[in-house]
Amino acid sequence: MSSVSKSDIDKIFGKILRDFRIKNKMTQEQLSEKLGISLKYISRIENGNNGIKTQTLINCMNILGITPNTIYASFITNEEATKNIEISEKIASLSDDKKDFLNSMIDLLKNLD
Repeated sequence: MSSVSKSDIDKIFGKILRDFRIKNKMTQEQLSEKLGISLKYISRIENGNNGIKTQTLINCMNILGITPNTIYASFITNEEATKNIEISEKIASLSDDKKDFLNSMIDLLKNLD
């Protein structure tokens, strides 16, 4: 994806927010109350008809447990960045015990330098 339109961004953000809201078993009304914004605005965001303010996006990410990689991965074309996202997604799929182990291994590797 070389050039991304605002409309593309709005649609992808809206779909991600809707998917995570549903995954979290939350209604649009519940999310709008938690965010302090109107139900109509939530609906327009999820349908890709409205952009989302940065503050609202960050609050949604915190409420719904959405990572920045989830939000931005489909827009990234830089090869190094996509490799980092791929590694991050693999780590995210591990159990907490395996994440702790991997984190310890990374610390050991960093100390070898």
